[in-house]
Amino acid sequence: MDHNIYSEVTPEIIRLAKMSESADIIATELFTRYDVKRGLRDLNGKGVLAGLTRISDVRANRIVDGVQIPIHGDLFYRGYNVKDLVAGFTKENRFGFEEATYLLLFDKLPTKKELDDFRNLLSFYRNLPTSFVRDIIMKAPSKDMMNTLARSVLTLYSYDDRADDTSLPNVLRQCLQLISLFPLLSIYGYQAYSYYHDGKSLYIHSPLPELSAAENILRILRPDSAYTPLEAKILDIALVLHMEHGGGNNSSFTTHVVTSSLTDTYSVIAAAIGSLKGPRHGGANIKVVQMFEEMKQTLSDWTDEEEVAAYLVKLLHKEAFDHAGLIYGVGHAVYSKSDPRAIILKSFVEKLSVEKGLQKEFELYSLVERLAPEVIANERQIYKGVSINVDFYSGFVYHMLGLPMELYTPIFAMARISGWSAHRMEELANNGKIIRPAYKPIGTDHPYADICSRT
Repeated sequence: MDHNIYSEVTPEIIRLAKMSESADIIATELFTRYDVKRGLRDLNGKGVLAGLTRISDVRANRIVDGVQIPIHGDLFYRGYNVKDLVAGFTKENRFGFEEATYLLLFDKLPTKKELDDFRNLLSFYRNLPTSFVRDIIMKAPSKDMMNTLARSVLTLYSYDDRADDTSLPNVLRQCLQLISLFPLLSIYGYQAYSYYHDGKSLYIHSPLPELSAAENILRILRPDSAYTPLEAKILDIALVLHMEHGGGNNSSFTTHVVTSSLTDTYSVIAAAIGSLKGPRHGGANIKVVQMFEEMKQTLSDWTDEEEVAAYLVKLLHKEAFDHAGLIYGVGHAVYSKSDPRAIILKSFVEKLSVEKGLQKEFELYSLVERLAPEVIANERQIYKGVSINVDFYSGFVYHMLGLPMELYTPIFAMARISGWSAHRMEELANNGKIIRPAYKPIGTDHPYADICSRT
């Protein structure tokens, strides 16, 4: 049997796809006529209210005299400003991922003993089933680590004697295990792929129980398991900033939707992974790095504001990079004046660029950050302000850390699994109805025709 049947798009498939497309296209004016909020958002980017949550709050505007006014963004985890959380554990020289995960799950900041016990619990669960790496991860490695991660998560169902038990204690146990295992599943998957497909040496390092999540990520990824304190600290901050962003983001909403059907935890998290994989969601920071790589090759002077601005105009005119008409890392569905995650991350990025000798690259990023909103405002009609988002600097951080691009989105998942777990627990705790929004049918009814009389 010809293997190409699994990947070849034949002329017949193209013909059928065109038939399907012509049958599916809906006139834009019908969405306006029936007041359908495409993407469940209005023109100002405000989302349709679909649920309530205590887990986090994304604040990007306030109401003044009945008018919505954009403000500099803030992000709150269980009522605590993320800026304060990061400042707190940084000042006290602690890693924050475990502390923030505890907060999201249990609605309180842990005491020292509670945090120590929680770290020990996560460490206890940071072990894969016997032979899982050999029998699952090393078999049929995929070039896409998010697909590898989803496959591994679904396979863990088979190792769980209580996989379908949706009681809160059991679901919490499953979530804590997945939070602990995501780095191993992702990085071992990458190591297997790079070994079989790229011919690189195979490293399967074991995590150390006394290390934080960020430290273990660097330890099991790098051949020599070495890392600097600054590298681990900045990766930890990136994890904290990516771990949660309200119930309305695509993957967290997916978590609520699939959880509401009362399916198992592994199916829910695999669905969330599939959502996060998309370039409109978790895959954006890869595009940022790729865009800057081309920019650096194209520009003759990285400090020339006119030349940089002209390149940004070419991006918008689909004359540069991937010809998509986008400046990646600029703009957000909710934030307009500023993304607090980007501001926090930038304050540490400069320190890392100095350690890595990449100050010129940092200055180019800073220049694009300043020029891009002006260029976009001059070139396009926009309904709200535009600023850089967290993806703008996170990809640069991962690049400076020497992380392979294949792991950029899985690292996002290693963080967001904490938020997904909190949202799954919240949906189950409230015992709500299955989520089923309405879609208005606009097709035409037809009388049935015998097969001989069809055209």
